[in-house]
Amino acid sequence: MTTAPLLLITCDPSHPLAMMAFGFAKAYLESHNNKENDSQKNSNQETSNETDAKLAVFFYGDAAQTANRLRWQSAEVTDVTKLWQSLVEKHNLALPVCVSTALSRGISDSDNSRRHELIGDNLAEGFSLVGLGELATLMSSRRLLQF
Repeated sequence: MTTAPLLLITCDPSHPLAMMAFGFAKAYLESHNNKENDSQKNSNQETSNETDAKLAVFFYGDAAQTANRLRWQSAEVTDVTKLWQSLVEKHNLALPVCVSTALSRGISDSDNSRRHELIGDNLAEGFSLVGLGELATLMSSRRLLQF
């Protein structure tokens, strides 16, 4: 049984690698769901452990901007934030963002805004602010792909 990879996304959402990371995640999740469905149809057995199959993603550095719900995109530019949010809805994917890199780029949730006495919050729906311990835990048993 192979463990799903960890996508460590560090590039700004306007960088071409940001779309490549999304494309990889989408293809991986769709491929895994198709295999899971085929397996259920053919054998009626329980599928493999979800933690082994579930893709992990972590936004770090400039990629924290992806989680900014106030980031505006013109009509001719693909909104990568909305694309990631669609994967949350369709595949129940977690979208953790490093809290320190997010805060240093002006991105905050309501808890951190209160804690640090900031005015308002702007974390996009579907994303969560987490510490680097989360990244360390994810890295301990997975292949790492950095975009």
